Formats: sequence, structure tokens, C-alpha cells
Amino acid sequence: MVNLVAAQKPLLHGIMKLAGLRSTSVEIQPGTQMNFWVPSQPIKNPKNDTKSNTSKPKKPVVVLIHGFAAEGIVTWQFQVGSLARKYAVYVPDLLFFGESTTDVSDRSPGFQAECLARALGKLGVDKCILVGFSYGGMIAFKMAERYPELVQSIVVSGSILAMTDSISVESLSRLGYSSSSELLLPDSVKGLKALLSVAVYKKLWFPDRLYRDYLEVMFTNRKERAELLEALVISNKDTTIPNFPQKIHLLWGEEDLIFNLDLAHNMKEQLGDMATLQGIKKAGHLVHLERPCAYNRYLKKFLASLQTDECEH
Repeated sequence: MVNLVAAQKPLLHGIMKLAGLRSTSVEIQPGTQMNFWVPSQPIKNPKNDTKSNTSKPKKPVVVLIHGFAAEGIVTWQFQVGSLARKYAVYVPDLLFFGESTTDVSDRSPGFQAECLARALGKLGVDKCILVGFSYGGMIAFKMAERYPELVQSIVVSGSILAMTDSISVESLSRLGYSSSSELLLPDSVKGLKALLSVAVYKKLWFPDRLYRDYLEVMFTNRKERAELLEALVISNKDTTIPNFPQKIHLLWGEEDLIFNLDLAHNMKEQLGDMATLQGIKKAGHLVHLERPCAYNRYLKKFLASLQTDECEH
């Protein structure tokens, strides 16, 4: 029987190509490679390595970093076309999502951030704006902290600076789960329905077959992803608020049940004057999928403000 989710992939790939993107794989080091959708551009010399094959982008670069329940273009399918006219859009699959993989044992957000930064360098990107959702937001924060010369600014939705043990316990307890894996790595239709029910504001209905097909296609590398979740949680004692030099925009679904709006307000206060917060009504954790028009409007407004600031300076 045809997997309905897998059958939709060629259509999604076609949409990306219409938006001017192509798929490529970047070898970061032997045994570690990351899949990307990148702007289509002429290849200078196909016999050379990835870095010399790729000309530098001529538009401001926006990198869209996905969350934990889907790979890159599934997560950002409603944003790519909206951004591609004015921006060079890059959509990576983080390690153990899509075709991205590594034989290195490190599962920390820091290693994900390092690999993404190195891959962007090989693709000719020396400055970029990161847009991170949920797990991808934590990777964006880590990249902004470690690579301030690369990351000009970040936009984060439904995420936090770091998953401390207290935040993890409080969030899971409030949602009725005993572990992050139980919530984010469902292995049944019932579990996936439960995850979707806390991730959206307006309840959705899909046939059970579609849930089963989604589980089969999107929840691969289960062992490694469980290890990613384990490596995500740090002790409260190890938590510090980095002094980010970049502008940070928090773009939030006001009905987010996983990381609620109060948490976003607290994070804005912790981040200081460089941070701004925009709530989007009638949207939950999956704000970019539930209300893509509103999300894209606010996102592009913030991106335009960065260009204005750059021109003034």
C-alpha cells in the first residue's frame, strides 16, 4: 500500500524547486553529512569540492531550522516561497533528520550548532539570519552564542534558551508526560494524536492511516533522536544567560501549550534590550503551520527592519 506521506514528497520537492531551491548534501567531515535545500545557482567547477562549487549568495541569507517532529521542508513548507524572492533561503535537515547523519557520538545541541555552522561555511555563507522553531530554536540560540560573526540575528518560535531540568520537569508534568521521548517520539497513532493535540490551537482531524504513514516516514532514527533529547536537558546549575550581541525576535503562538507565552515574556526580560516579542493570536506551538500568513507577515516585517538598520549604519 502506498504511504500517503511519502507520496507527497515529490510534490513538496516540486514546490521547493519552483521557489528556486535545490537539494544538496554537505560533507562536514568523514562520516558526518547534512542535507540542505539551498538557492539554485550556477556551479563554477563540478570537479571541485563543495565550498568552491558554491558562489556566495547575493541576497541576505535566512536559514530555517526545523523542530523535532519533522524534517526541514515539511516544517517550513509555507515559509520558503514567501521568503525566497527577497532572501537566499537555506533549509537544513539537522543530524538524524531527513538524510543527515553522523558517526560521531556527540548528541548535544552544541554539536548540531557546530555542524550547521561548518556546513553553511562550505556553502559559501559567511553571514545569516537564523529562524528556529522549538528544538531548532535551541540550536539557533547555541549558534548565535558560539558564532556571533556568522549569525547576524535570530527569530525563535516555541523554544527556550536551554532545556533545564526544572523546565523539563514542569513542562512534562503539566502536559501529563513522564519523559520527552514519550511526548516527542510517539510510536503509535494514539501517541501522535496526543502530540498534535498539544501542539495546535485548533483541533484537527486526520484519518488514522495518515498518522500511521507519518510515523513511518518522519520518525526514523528513533534511538539517535532519543539520545538527542537526553543530551538536551542540562542542570539548572549549569545555566547562564549569554550576552547576545544580535537582535532576537520571539515570534510566538499565544496559545502555545508546550512553551507558553509567559515563558516567552520571561525569556524576553532575561535577554534584555536586544530582544522583542510578537504574539500571534489563535495559534499554538505550530504557529508557522497554523497561521502561516500572519507568521510570514510578522517575520518579513522583522527581517525588513534589519535591512533598514543596516542601511542606516
